[in-house]
Amino acid sequence: MGAIARQREIIDGLRAELSAAVRAEGSGTGRVLLVAILRKALAAGRAEIRRRFEAGGTAAAVMREQCFLMDQLIHALFDVVIGELYPLANPTAGEKLALVAVGGYGRGELAPCSDIDLLFLLPYKRTPHTEQVVEALLYVLWDLGLKIGHAVRSVEDCLRHAKSDLTVRTSLLELRFLRGDEELFGELKRRFDLEIARGTAAQFIEAKLAERDERHRREGDSRYKLEPNVKEGKGGLRDLHTLFWLAKYIYRIDDVAKLVDLGVLSPEESHRFARAQDFLWTVRCHLHYLTGRAEERLTFDLQTEIGRRMGYTDHAGSRGVERFMKHYFLIAKDVGDLTRIFCAILEADQRRRRRLPWVRWGIGRRGLDGFVLDGERLTIPAEDFFAKDPVALIRLLHIAQRTGLDIHPRALRRVGQSLRLVDAKLRDDPEANRLFLDILTSPRDPESALRRMNEAGVLGRFIPDFGRVVAQMQYDMYHHYTVDEHTLFAIGILHKIESGQLKDEAPLSSSLIGTIASRRALYVAVLLHDIAKGRGGDHSVLGEKIALRLGPRFGLSAGDRDRRVAGALAPADEQHRLQTRHLRPAHDRRFCRAGAVAGTAEAVADPDLGQHPRGRAASLERVESRVVARPLRTRDRGHVRRAQRRAAGCAGRRGPGGGARKAAGFQRERIRRLCQGGLSVLLAVLRRRDPRPACAADARGVSHRGAAGRREAG
Repeated sequence: MGAIARQREIIDGLRAELSAAVRAEGSGTGRVLLVAILRKALAAGRAEIRRRFEAGGTAAAVMREQCFLMDQLIHALFDVVIGELYPLANPTAGEKLALVAVGGYGRGELAPCSDIDLLFLLPYKRTPHTEQVVEALLYVLWDLGLKIGHAVRSVEDCLRHAKSDLTVRTSLLELRFLRGDEELFGELKRRFDLEIARGTAAQFIEAKLAERDERHRREGDSRYKLEPNVKEGKGGLRDLHTLFWLAKYIYRIDDVAKLVDLGVLSPEESHRFARAQDFLWTVRCHLHYLTGRAEERLTFDLQTEIGRRMGYTDHAGSRGVERFMKHYFLIAKDVGDLTRIFCAILEADQRRRRRLPWVRWGIGRRGLDGFVLDGERLTIPAEDFFAKDPVALIRLLHIAQRTGLDIHPRALRRVGQSLRLVDAKLRDDPEANRLFLDILTSPRDPESALRRMNEAGVLGRFIPDFGRVVAQMQYDMYHHYTVDEHTLFAIGILHKIESGQLKDEAPLSSSLIGTIASRRALYVAVLLHDIAKGRGGDHSVLGEKIALRLGPRFGLSAGDRDRRVAGALAPADEQHRLQTRHLRPAHDRRFCRAGAVAGTAEAVADPDLGQHPRGRAASLERVESRVVARPLRTRDRGHVRRAQRRAAGCAGRRGPGGGARKAAGFQRERIRRLCQGGLSVLLAVLRRRDPRPACAADARGVSHRGAAGRREAG
């Protein structure tokens, strides 16, 4: 723990005041007075720490000062309980007691409203005296309103639990002595190193990585959720803690910066770690102070105020809260890069799996274009491999997708260090663009390959327009993820439709997908459909210009069928704009307007789609699904149904939806229809026989409330 400035302004002279109160009032009434004195000191100390923070102090200082304040309170309380309330003139060996901090408190990182985790360490089993002391300490701490996580265990109990429980083993990594018998504390640390940690690094790494993956699944398995969990979410503080735990368990260090001396992290990576940690600490401190509780989720209602407090102001064409959240997501991406590379390197070093000879000679000798295999992972033969052949940055990802091989973390690190090679020359290289288009349109899960490309930083450098929407927040109620993550989800859904995985959920799109004139143009269109978000204008119009520029670069030449088919995508932009104009007012007023349904139904009607067996009724079904259902007044329901039947050209028949449904009960069904409807419009446009000659590959028919909606809701 670092130095604390002006300590007496936080807390001063508490021990003598508590002893005097207990001696004056006796053990019975003294406890009441003791709580009152401690509560006053705690409130004053917290107020001083908050004042310093809001006056321009750092979150790291808050963490240290909170720990210092709690240390002083607990020291004074322990001394009074042992010395005044339950004194013991000549304690036996079995009556020794050590009070130990664990968890974040043990690390010296205590947020304003965090729990206080304590271990009451005994030499053997409990005695009546130790039970009295533990009970007195806990009752006073609870009366102060503190959230205490505690365990009362002997040294043997701690070691036994550590062998079978990963959480206990992790907590014992962060022990910090507070008060009591220090020899007992030293015995636990020594035996933990000898009996638990030694020789079990590989097991610990595997268990912590599995624990991390499960935590990510619980939190949505994306670091780009628009309301992220600062602590437990992907790219949050817990991922940094995982890195720290692994480093401490294997290398027995107390500071991640020491990994630079060991050659595990570079100085630049260590700086990124510290910068990410400081930023996340700052956000977490603001969260706790604003809500007055241990709130870890950065919700919409808090983002604007926290962004303002952290100095993010509105600029022309850019809101402060959007800039703040973009910075947050870029930090989360840095955390992901660091933890993924570090954890994978440790895993590879600790567990080198031997491959069967036929596998190595079969795949390793068959067309890896200069790359080599290290165990089960694809890697580079030399550190200057990318410098000699920059196209290999794209080829590495292409081969990994084609062969199904994982990429070695050392190769990924070299990719990150070689991003400067992705320049204008590489962007215009025909081979690089061919490889990229193969990755995008591959039948082998393009979503995962593109996500890996995006995580490595290559995608944003290779397509600078896409780089501008990386971590770009869409600050509205229609999106759950950032623009880049939303786009990758959309590509994943398109791939699943094409491969038949969504026949039951999207039957119309699945039946049309095989009739399109160019699947390459379709995939490019989905990639570019939100490429111009966050530029201050109509992203559909701006995106069309970007698509016209990128189409020839990707190989959709003027004489190519793909280019001519892509020209048919321009009407999808207009349809998207019409849908937005009609539908958003209906949502904002909380009631679906009959005019909104009817007007949008006419706007998205398509001649080719009208010839489909489901005809215009299918178009209407998409329209109805796009209106975010809200409770309707009784007198409105008939108007909506009649408008639906008129728009569908089927007067006298019931409309397909039968009125608006309540959003809470039918959210999943609505999202399913969004996916089906949005792609159906795009696919129908692509099937036109007389496409426009100009290339407008921005497929706005894939609505930003459409193709990615299903995954966003998940």
